[in-house]
Amino acid sequence: MTREHRLTQVFIKLADTLVAEFDLVDFLGMLAEATVELIDVDAAGLMLADDHGVLHVMASSDDQAELLELFELQQNEGPCPECFRTGVPVVNVDLAGWPEFAQAAAAGGYVSAHALPLRLRGQVIGAMNLFRSSRSPLTDEDAGLAQALADMATIGLLHERELRGQQELAEQLQHALDSRIVIEQAKGMLAERAGLSLPEAFTAMRSYARGGGFGLTSVAHGVLEGTLQTSALMTR
Repeated sequence: MTREHRLTQVFIKLADTLVAEFDLVDFLGMLAEATVELIDVDAAGLMLADDHGVLHVMASSDDQAELLELFELQQNEGPCPECFRTGVPVVNVDLAGWPEFAQAAAAGGYVSAHALPLRLRGQVIGAMNLFRSSRSPLTDEDAGLAQALADMATIGLLHERELRGQQELAEQLQHALDSRIVIEQAKGMLAERAGLSLPEAFTAMRSYARGGGFGLTSVAHGVLEGTLQTSALMTR
């Protein structure tokens, strides 16, 4: 399958997610995974700002990327906070400008990182992180495609804001943050019960959710409440 064909499929799927019952966690998680699949990067993540302008980690393609994103927020340094503050892409820059972040990235196996704004005109609502284990520069084509994916996320989120109103979207953002906590708890419980690693447990939950047309958060609640048996998750 060509990248162009796969890209078409991704855009259709993301559009379907937007017009269906909107789940912010599922939408951004799907976008992070699609970015890694379509672009020459090893991991991706997305941060969104709340109504006070404070960034939050909302989705990551893997656990290591999530840890690095959280480090960026705790230290307030790195490409993603910089990108959010300025509203312009941070691509192919020397990480030495953020020594603590560079050290943390290297510890996680990444030697280069980039960030693209979730921006529409002058409004910046978040940023997309891209991490690579290679020092080779991100090509203009890949940077442009990543920005297109970030733009689609921005348009979708702002469309939701227009439909639902600022207060409702703020509540949905808080709900998404709460959902991430539930998902992390369920991931840990499933990993312990089934003897899986945390990434394997998350993959099992995600596969079950997508295969059955369920929201990832509802699957996580099922794991925590015991209404969803481990054997059912392992058969997907």
